[in-house]
Amino acid sequence: MIKPKYYLVERTLLPEVFQRVIEANEAIASGHASTASEAAQQAGLSRSAYYKYKDGVRPFFEVTTDRIVTFHLILHDKPGVLSSILGLMAKSGANLLTINQSIPMRGQALVTIAARTGEMKYSVEELMHRAEQLEGVNKIEIVASE
Repeated sequence: MIKPKYYLVERTLLPEVFQRVIEANEAIASGHASTASEAAQQAGLSRSAYYKYKDGVRPFFEVTTDRIVTFHLILHDKPGVLSSILGLMAKSGANLLTINQSIPMRGQALVTIAARTGEMKYSVEELMHRAEQLEGVNKIEIVASE
């Protein structure tokens, strides 16, 4: 058996058929379509094209569910900023595995957090969105998912 290879590609660079498959999958997941045929029709896609690609095209954040995800953050060097991030992650249900912080330089601290996402109450994408809204968070990104 050939081991599959995965690539992370920005959505607008994908061929239109893959974008439509994603739309059809989202329609089923959200309840806007009750069958694959209905979802394919709503997305402007043939059933055969939908069935050919439906399991091979998924949003990145969907693949991070029940995984170990490593986040890289750039935080302001102010009291309570790291604590607010850790509190948000704990509130989300993420199981924090490691936390590494560099010595702050020029008012910024680099932090790497690895977390198991299987018990989270909301998606990794939502967690990142909420983290970006916290005061003192300059940047958050995913650097690994296993």
